[in-house]
Amino acid sequence: MSEKYKVRDQDDNYFITLTVVQWIDLFTRDRYIHIFEDALNYCIKEKDLLVFAYVIMPSHIHMIVGTKNKPINDIIRDLKKYTSKSFIEAIKEPGESRTEWLLSTFSFFAKKSKRHTHYKVWKDGFHPKIMDCNRKIEATFNYIHYNPVAAGYVRNEHEWIHSSASAYIDGGQCPVEITKWFE
Repeated sequence: MSEKYKVRDQDDNYFITLTVVQWIDLFTRDRYIHIFEDALNYCIKEKDLLVFAYVIMPSHIHMIVGTKNKPINDIIRDLKKYTSKSFIEAIKEPGESRTEWLLSTFSFFAKKSKRHTHYKVWKDGFHPKIMDCNRKIEATFNYIHYNPVAAGYVRNEHEWIHSSASAYIDGGQCPVEITKWFE
């Protein structure tokens, strides 16, 4: 892993990205989105993860996160491990038209990895970038919330329901229990 992208201080907040291997569009199905949102809410409640902003895109997730005295690396590792297992279970359930292809692809990437035995869903790492100045924080919030607009999925940030944008833009709710950075 590059020395440039590491969590160095647990007291800082970071912009992170979790990416599905091969940029597979896993999050085009609600079942996988709900698994991730539920797991993220668990980490918020039980592991003291702070989520200030997030967006779930079809193949990746962007977030600004911090923690209350627990290692971010450990929380994200556990989140990825749990969701990987849960995704595989959900893929095997009836109703997924891509079951064979998804399992085959995730199995292929596990065989190329020394740490995975059966399936590898997430790319290694999470590319943390420290949020250490107001200019960087504001630009990152805008980037996260504008991502679905830039991809052509919606016209306005707050229309993407798998994002914290509505909580900031129009005081709405989002499925993840975020900690608001700006009030």
